[in-house]
Amino acid sequence: MHRRTFVVGSLTTAVAAAAPGPASPRTIGMSDVQRLQRKFAAVVASDHRHGGQPDIEQQAASLAEEALNLQNSGSATQRVRSNLYATAASFRSSAMWAAIDGRRYHEAAGHMREAQSLAELSGDQAIKFRIWSHAGTLYRHMGRPADARAANDVARNLRITRRDPLFASLGMARQMAIQGVAQERRGLERTFDQAQEAIGRAEQDDFRPVWLLAFYDDAELHSLALTAYLAIGDWSTAEYHAHRCLAALRPHMRRSRAIASCRLAHAQLAQGDADTATHTAIAVPADAATQHPRVSRMLQEFGAALRATAPNSPCTRSWTEHTATWRATA
Repeated sequence: MHRRTFVVGSLTTAVAAAAPGPASPRTIGMSDVQRLQRKFAAVVASDHRHGGQPDIEQQAASLAEEALNLQNSGSATQRVRSNLYATAASFRSSAMWAAIDGRRYHEAAGHMREAQSLAELSGDQAIKFRIWSHAGTLYRHMGRPADARAANDVARNLRITRRDPLFASLGMARQMAIQGVAQERRGLERTFDQAQEAIGRAEQDDFRPVWLLAFYDDAELHSLALTAYLAIGDWSTAEYHAHRCLAALRPHMRRSRAIASCRLAHAQLAQGDADTATHTAIAVPADAATQHPRVSRMLQEFGAALRATAPNSPCTRSWTEHTATWRATA
């Protein structure tokens, strides 16, 4: 009896030892964060090439969910978790920007709310700045300058703008665009000078966020000035900033080049130079003209203004023939 008990007990112990136990929780590390950040850099690059496309918005939103799912897949230090929340917020802010750029404002507002919550969980000042600055742009495009100013002021009052002049400059540059929508003519030149002075003080720093390094420079500063001066109807100053923007744009900024060219065409036409304006508009690449919502709308408005000011001119006929080729290839 004792022998049987001993044998059964030994067998039970052996089986228990051989059976697989509960799996050890996976450890999430900074290498996982860096993998996601490489995907974020690819999203930013795609946005600058194409801009505003629903597939960019959807990809960015999906990657935000991937970052959040990773939070729940294992153990991690507080530093890693904060970085994961910041990365998820970065993806959501890119989805938000793609929706703004594509004039899908309802969808942009939804992404904004998600991004703001994630940014708070991360505690990351840079991504908070991006989201609130984008919120200001969203409201500006919606024709709500008071809300745009309030959102941009949140970005400008973050600590990071006191530590880094490049963030301060971007905040002031976007404030200038809001001033244009609000028809605040007297403050524009001063705001531009402040933004230019701040960008001049910014030292080279490769550790800044990839989204900031990828787009903000003298070209973007002049682009926002161009937006402001077009809004108040100062066509000659707008044209000046358009030329400065186009001369400084980096090669990968295809979407920005198309937008600046459209705005330049509007400024030239408003000054009575229909021939030059038409030449500028025709130079906008066909893919941007037909596939990017903001570019398409600006070119439609340009065509309407051209027909209104010079209905029987050769340049109007050239523009009509040019746009017909878009429809034929669409």
